[in-house]
Amino acid sequence: MAYDPGAIDATLAAALGNEPTLIAELRVAFVDSAERAIASIEAATDAAGWALGAARLKGLAASFGAVRLMALASEAAETPHDAEMVRKLRRAVGRL
Repeated sequence: MAYDPGAIDATLAAALGNEPTLIAELRVAFVDSAERAIASIEAATDAAGWALGAARLKGLAASFGAVRLMALASEAAETPHDAEMVRKLRRAVGRL
């Protein structure tokens, strides 16, 4: 799966205009939130908790225009307690 690191910046620029400092701050906030969502997925003790964490990540990705991360989070919801999926999610966020 290919990732477009510019998608988030483009979405933020469309919403905020030419505000590079604000865009950078929101980008950091997005990545921090995505990492916390992945941590909650990884810490889930049951399939429902896993699916909830994946849904949160999917919603976060959707709100920032990270379509590919959104699709991966949707896939994650269907694969509870899959360590390889957690690694994929972390790599995806790392590429943003």
